[in-house]
Amino acid sequence: MKYCYRFVFSFITVIVLICSFVSAPAYSLTTSIIPTTAEDFFKLGIEKMLYGNYQGAIQEFQQAIQQKQYFAAAYSNRCLAYLNIQDYQNAIADCTQAINFSPKNAEAYLNRGIAEYRLGYYEAAIADDEQAIALKPSDFRAYYNRGIANASLEKYQQAITDYNLALSQIPHTDSPLLADIYNDRGLARLELRDLQNAMLDFNRAIRLNAIDYRAYFNRGCACARSEDYPGAVDNFTKAIRLNPSDGSTYVSRGIAFHRLGYEQAAIADLLKAADYFGYRGEKVAYEKTLSLIKTVQGQIPFKVVVA
Repeated sequence: MKYCYRFVFSFITVIVLICSFVSAPAYSLTTSIIPTTAEDFFKLGIEKMLYGNYQGAIQEFQQAIQQKQYFAAAYSNRCLAYLNIQDYQNAIADCTQAINFSPKNAEAYLNRGIAEYRLGYYEAAIADDEQAIALKPSDFRAYYNRGIANASLEKYQQAITDYNLALSQIPHTDSPLLADIYNDRGLARLELRDLQNAMLDFNRAIRLNAIDYRAYFNRGCACARSEDYPGAVDNFTKAIRLNPSDGSTYVSRGIAFHRLGYEQAAIADLLKAADYFGYRGEKVAYEKTLSLIKTVQGQIPFKVVVA
């Protein structure tokens, strides 16, 4: 069923582009001392990062850099702060400086790759992920992030290879991250029409993280592609219970209802999706959903008025 597969939104892809930063000090710098040295400002920046105060952290790292021009760790962590506020150009600039001062800094390559990925520079992201792998071949994050970038380039078989490498390196006690990798491998397999193995991956993802609506959504898409529309409805319903405000799930369930001949249920879901899209100002999705409603209405002997 291509509507579910490609309609407006494609798949909901789990992209947890993982990054890290230097550990925080064991004490609270804000209450113990007044920062005066580059190291003091750096530690205070780390503390603010841990509390989610990214703008404040950027200011502290800036103070550290002003006092210690070649402070690679300060650039690297300021890059991460910029990533968290979605300032990707500054993140790239800072990670580049960190790499210039410390060429074997795997984290800087990893984080610069994330920023490049977010800007759509997939080839550059892959190149940085490969540098991170060369420096730290046991780090599952670089394989996973390279897989995400390969998938964005529609190199699905290469993405699957990367996800397999990530799975071979990740600690198997980390269930949510394992679930993310299985979820993304399932998406790549679904793109390659390997429906059986895609379904197995989504099942694994759900077993590892039963409260992530995206795995149910993706499994619903796999069911729909297999023309198992009752299964699709069941999975989309589970996704809606976990995240009742996602318009794309209502669209997908509405289409599955339509395939089953349940036109009233289909239109109800599509109307709800249109409401969500309209409220959020997602004009393209809103207009396409209205068009889909009219198509469904045209196939039944009575109309549901669309405001």
